Amino acid sequence: MRKKAVLVIVIIFIFITIILSVLTIKYRYIVHSIVQIPSEKVYYAEDFGIEVIKSNTDFDNDGIDDYTDILEGARVEAQNKPTYRSAYYSGGYPPDDEGVCTDVIWRALKNAGYSLKDMVDEDIANNVSEYPRVEGKPDPNIDFRRVPNLMVYFERNHISLTIDLNDISKWQPGDIVVFEKNHIGIISDKRNEKGIPYIIHNAGQPNREEDGLEYYNENAWKISAHYRLKD
Repeated sequence: MRKKAVLVIVIIFIFITIILSVLTIKYRYIVHSIVQIPSEKVYYAEDFGIEVIKSNTDFDNDGIDDYTDILEGARVEAQNKPTYRSAYYSGGYPPDDEGVCTDVIWRALKNAGYSLKDMVDEDIANNVSEYPRVEGKPDPNIDFRRVPNLMVYFERNHISLTIDLNDISKWQPGDIVVFEKNHIGIISDKRNEKGIPYIIHNAGQPNREEDGLEYYNENAWKISAHYRLKD
């Protein structure tokens, strides 16, 4: 009788564990997968009398300024729609068909001729104490793909801007936005009817360029930082 009772308890425990695991996965999917209903009309800066800021730098000498190059690189990433997969890779870089939110950033900057990995690795090597997430042990295989490290890098080396979404003119194509220390993306040139820009990012959602900036800020993670590459 006692054995049967123990068996029943074990079965119930396993069942509850499975249910909780399923609910956890479902919750994470909902948070990471915002399916936006497309706006009837896509707006742009000129619709709000906003001047689009162009970089004075063309680092890769392709005739396109850096900010536009970054935007275009992010958009290519959105169109490629790599599978969301968080993993550790020898050499640092994931395969082209895999990635997470931070991979959108280095791939976008690569389109402008920059190696974000090299820049972050160098800054960490020279200022390791400034990077708490590294815990005193730099790892070039992963450091440039961690949001907390990217926040420190951009804060130290580039332009920090407003996080107020109502100040719409300050949000420009190619800017970088961070949500708490959990998520990161690139600002699009597309805007919604309020003038708030779309975000290009990878959270595993079907539409990688979407009108989700305000939604994320209000329902998932608060916007904690906003950066622009220094000219």
